Parts: sequence; structure tokens; C-alpha cells
Amino acid sequence: MSSMAKITRTSQQINGHILPHPCPHLAEFRAKNGSKPFRALQDCLRVKPPGGRASIRRDPKELPRCGACGESARPRLYACITCAAVHCHVPSGPSHAAAHAYSMPPGHEIAVDVDRAELFCCVCRDQVYDRDFDAAVVLAQTAASTLTSSDTSAIQQYAPENLRKRRRIDYKPWIPDLREKYLVEKNSSPLNGDVSGLPWGLRGLNNLGNTCFMNSVLQALLHTPPLRNYFLSDRHNRYFCQKKSNADNTSKKTAANNNESGGNKSAARMCLACDMDAAFSAVFSGDRTPYSPAKFLYSWWQYAANLASYEQQDAHEFFISMLDGIHEKVDKDPRKPESQGNGDCCVAHRVFSGILRSDVMCMACGFTSTTYDPCVDISLDLEPNQGGSAKTMSTKSSYSCNGEADCMNSSQNCGVSTLMGCLDRFTRPERLGSDQKFFCQQCQVRQESLKQMSIRKLPLVSCFHIKRFEHSSVRKMSRKVDRYLQFPFSLDMAPYLSSSILRSRFGNRILPFGGNDPVASNELCSEFELFAVVTHTGKLDAGHYVTYLRLSNQWYKCDDAWITQVNENIVRAAQGYMMFYVQKMLFYKASEKRGPA
Repeated sequence: MSSMAKITRTSQQINGHILPHPCPHLAEFRAKNGSKPFRALQDCLRVKPPGGRASIRRDPKELPRCGACGESARPRLYACITCAAVHCHVPSGPSHAAAHAYSMPPGHEIAVDVDRAELFCCVCRDQVYDRDFDAAVVLAQTAASTLTSSDTSAIQQYAPENLRKRRRIDYKPWIPDLREKYLVEKNSSPLNGDVSGLPWGLRGLNNLGNTCFMNSVLQALLHTPPLRNYFLSDRHNRYFCQKKSNADNTSKKTAANNNESGGNKSAARMCLACDMDAAFSAVFSGDRTPYSPAKFLYSWWQYAANLASYEQQDAHEFFISMLDGIHEKVDKDPRKPESQGNGDCCVAHRVFSGILRSDVMCMACGFTSTTYDPCVDISLDLEPNQGGSAKTMSTKSSYSCNGEADCMNSSQNCGVSTLMGCLDRFTRPERLGSDQKFFCQQCQVRQESLKQMSIRKLPLVSCFHIKRFEHSSVRKMSRKVDRYLQFPFSLDMAPYLSSSILRSRFGNRILPFGGNDPVASNELCSEFELFAVVTHTGKLDAGHYVTYLRLSNQWYKCDDAWITQVNENIVRAAQGYMMFYVQKMLFYKASEKRGPA
């Protein structure tokens, strides 16, 4: 993109309106100087904690004054980008900033507002916008948000919600320099050409004896984009991890020998993250012969000893257990809190962890008690089997399924549910029964209440688990629900966020996002794309798991060791048990280490 294309006035309107012409003085300035002057301003950017606004100061205690009149209380003070001279500007009056630009040689037309960190053309007498300068301001705000804990505690109580939001900058691809190119070429070997026509990394998994539940979940995780990028970029090296583990075990050997009960069993357990690293290396090696994840199964058996058998297990239970195993074994950053909800404790929760909000409102006085709970998936009940109900045809559905006929043959369950309808039901206010009264802090007695769930923070990858297995303690029996479920390939989660739920409840009068709210809402990342579906066919005690993967906009059926290409209507008609959605647009945070200007 040319520099001219990146430069526009700040008064531009994007949604359907005509853009004004770019500022010719800014275009000329950039053509002559590039973006270096804007990046140099990064060291002078200061962020004020009470308002969160960036300003320009060489010294934090500096009081800028106009170089012509000496005033410091003018409506606007601008510093020349070229010579750093400060002059005032009155929109409807005299402008010393414009006089300075006319009195100097060409190149002094562009200035910056010292109190707002906004670019200004002294000749056009209008604000202008530059992409690189805006990125420098964002980086300064990001640096201010990563202060030491002692500084942060004093600032956080004044920081508004927008300062606590996740910072977003434009993604810039890594371009290796000459030294890095040399290292890559020296220490890399070319991948063999693939003549099968299948996407890279698509490899069957051998069934090791009723292990289709494990194979189906592993296929989904091996092709989860953030998780794949993490392991393939060597963020968890199994050789280094095992070496460190062996060193730790050696240091504890004396204590283990003195323990007559058998020593430190937890230290002898395998690391599930190391076995995931080995699985990623195997499936992305280019070998198309089915892979046997025997070592991973053995490590999981050691972690979940109560599930160690050759009997069929539940895929969702395996998914939760495996993420917990990775969370337990991966080293945590001691500088960061180990709360699963913030997504920084380990790779498993960085990818899958979100936060649910639960509001319980007293029906007598309206007092609301709010709690937050971390989650790695959302378990949804199928909609009640009510033929022709308005809920079945949810207004939030964005497509009509074309493959229903193949799944409508069940004599036990003939209803149709939609994923959006299930989410509607999940976030719908629910009146708690008289046996579930909660203690109201305002009434000081137990009262009947309304409970409503919503999603406070969306994860990078959303996993939806459909409750297809019902267990009745009264009838002392279990059964599988074969009702067909429509699920979209593209899903907008905005209607189910806490901000949307509260706005629909309170309107624009009040949004109860208090200062103690742990995570800012991320409505900008609410659009998701389906990339994996784990299905279950058969009965409760004799079923089979299969995974459908979406790679390069084509669907593939992973049935243990067999990989076949299928039509998307086959996927729509499948009996979905777990659906994996990834954010359509991933935002990148600025690096905590600032590079040279």
C-alpha cells in the first residue's frame, strides 16, 4: 500500500461516505522523510492514567508554552514535527502555528497536538491522520499498561475501561534479515513434495482399541490454528522440557527415597504437552501413513488413572481432562496470575479459556449479584422438542441447512434444534424455583430470583458441547438424544456477550460494568468460523466418534485411520456433539519489548 493510500484526514467517514482528498502537505512530508519522525516521537509520548489520553512531553513535568506569545492556556498547542517549536492555535482566531509554518522553509507544515497526540496541518488548519503515527501512540499506551505491579496498582484504580482493553495493532509479518536467513537455511531441510493432494498435516490416527474418542478430539486440536501455531513454532520443546524434568527429578531423588510410601509419583508422570508436541511433529512431517498416538494415550492414562482402560470414553470428558493435564504440567510464568480466566496461565487456556458472567437478581428489590467463572467450553442443552416453535426457527440463524433429510430418520427424536437457539436458551433469564432462593444482601432475607448467563470474555477458540447423553436419577437410566442440530459455518457471538445482554436489559441508561470487572468486553472479536465438528453415531453404550475438519475451505472426514474428502452438506447433516469455532480475525498485541525507532 502506498503512503498516499494510508494518509487521510481525520474527518473521513468510512461507512458509505465519500472520503476527502488526502492532505498534500502530509503526503509531501512523508515522501521526503518517511515514517522515522513519527517513530521518533514514541519516546516523547506520555499516557495520563486518569484519562488514558496520550500527550507529547519531552519531560513529564514540562509545561509547554507558545514560542510566540508565551501562553500555556491556549485552546491548542502544537509542536512542529521538524524543529519541535511549540506554537498556539485558536480555531476561530490567530494561529501562531500557521505563522510559524509560513515563515519557515518547506517541511514545517506538520505539527502534533502536545495535549492530545494528534497530527495537525498548520497550512490546511485541520487534523490529519497517519497510520504509522497512530501505531506509535498505541504502542505507548500498551507500554503504559505493562508497568510494574507497584505502579499498576496506583494507576489501575483510575484507569477507564478502554485502557484495560486488549491493545490491537496491525499485524506485521516477520521478514528475516541476512543473519536469520543464513541460520534458517543452515539448520533447515526442505519438506518432501506431497503428491496426495491433501492439505499438509492431514494424517489418520490408528485406533488403539476403542480410542476413537481420543482420535476425534486429537484431530480437532491438531488443526486448531492458535494451538497449531504454538507447537509448530517450537514454543514447547519436548526435549528441553524432558531435560528440565529430569534435572528436577534428580534433585528430588533423595526425598523420594526417604519416603517409604513409594516416592514422588507425580514427578514420574509424563508431560501431555510434550506428547502433543510429538504428535504435531508426526502429523506435520509429511508422512501420510496413519499415526499411532500410543505414547500420548499412555501419558493420559497416567494423568487420568480413573479413565485408564480400553473401554469407550466420552470425547468431551477426554477433552476437558487433556486440557487440565496440559495446564498442570506446563510451566507457568511467575510474573502473571495463574487465573484460568485471564488466559495467560498456559497455552491450553490461552486458546480455549473464556469467562462466563452469571447475574442473579432479586425479584423483590432488584438487587443483582454478579459472579464470573472461567470456562474452556460451553455445554448447551438441546431445545425442547416443540414442533413449529418460534424458538426452533431462531431469528439469529444465518443459513438454512440443506442436509437435514439424512438425520431426520430417528424414530426416537424427530425435532430440530439450532445452535443459535441453544445459545438463546443458555443466555435466557431463568426463574429459579422456590427451593433455590438466594440470600439478598439488600433485603437481608432469602428471596426468589432470576438468573441469567452471558459471555463476558470470548476465547480465541470456542468449543460448544451438546448435551446428547441424558442421565435420569429417578428412572435410573441413561439415554442418548438423537435430535438433529443445525449449526452455522459462520457464527456471530455478539448477541450472547454480557454487553449485549445488559444493553438489552437496561438500554443505554446504564451498563453495570463496574471498576472491578476483571476483563474488558471484546465485542470486536465476536465473529467465528467453524473448523472442526466432532460427531457421535450409534447408541450410548455402542457408539463411534468421527471428526470433520475444514482445511483450505474444503471438508475432510477423519474416521480413525481413514481420511476422505466430503461435501459440506454431509457435515451439515452430521450429528454434532462438539463444535470448534475460531475467531475470524485474530488481533496481535504489541511486543512488551520496544525495538529501536
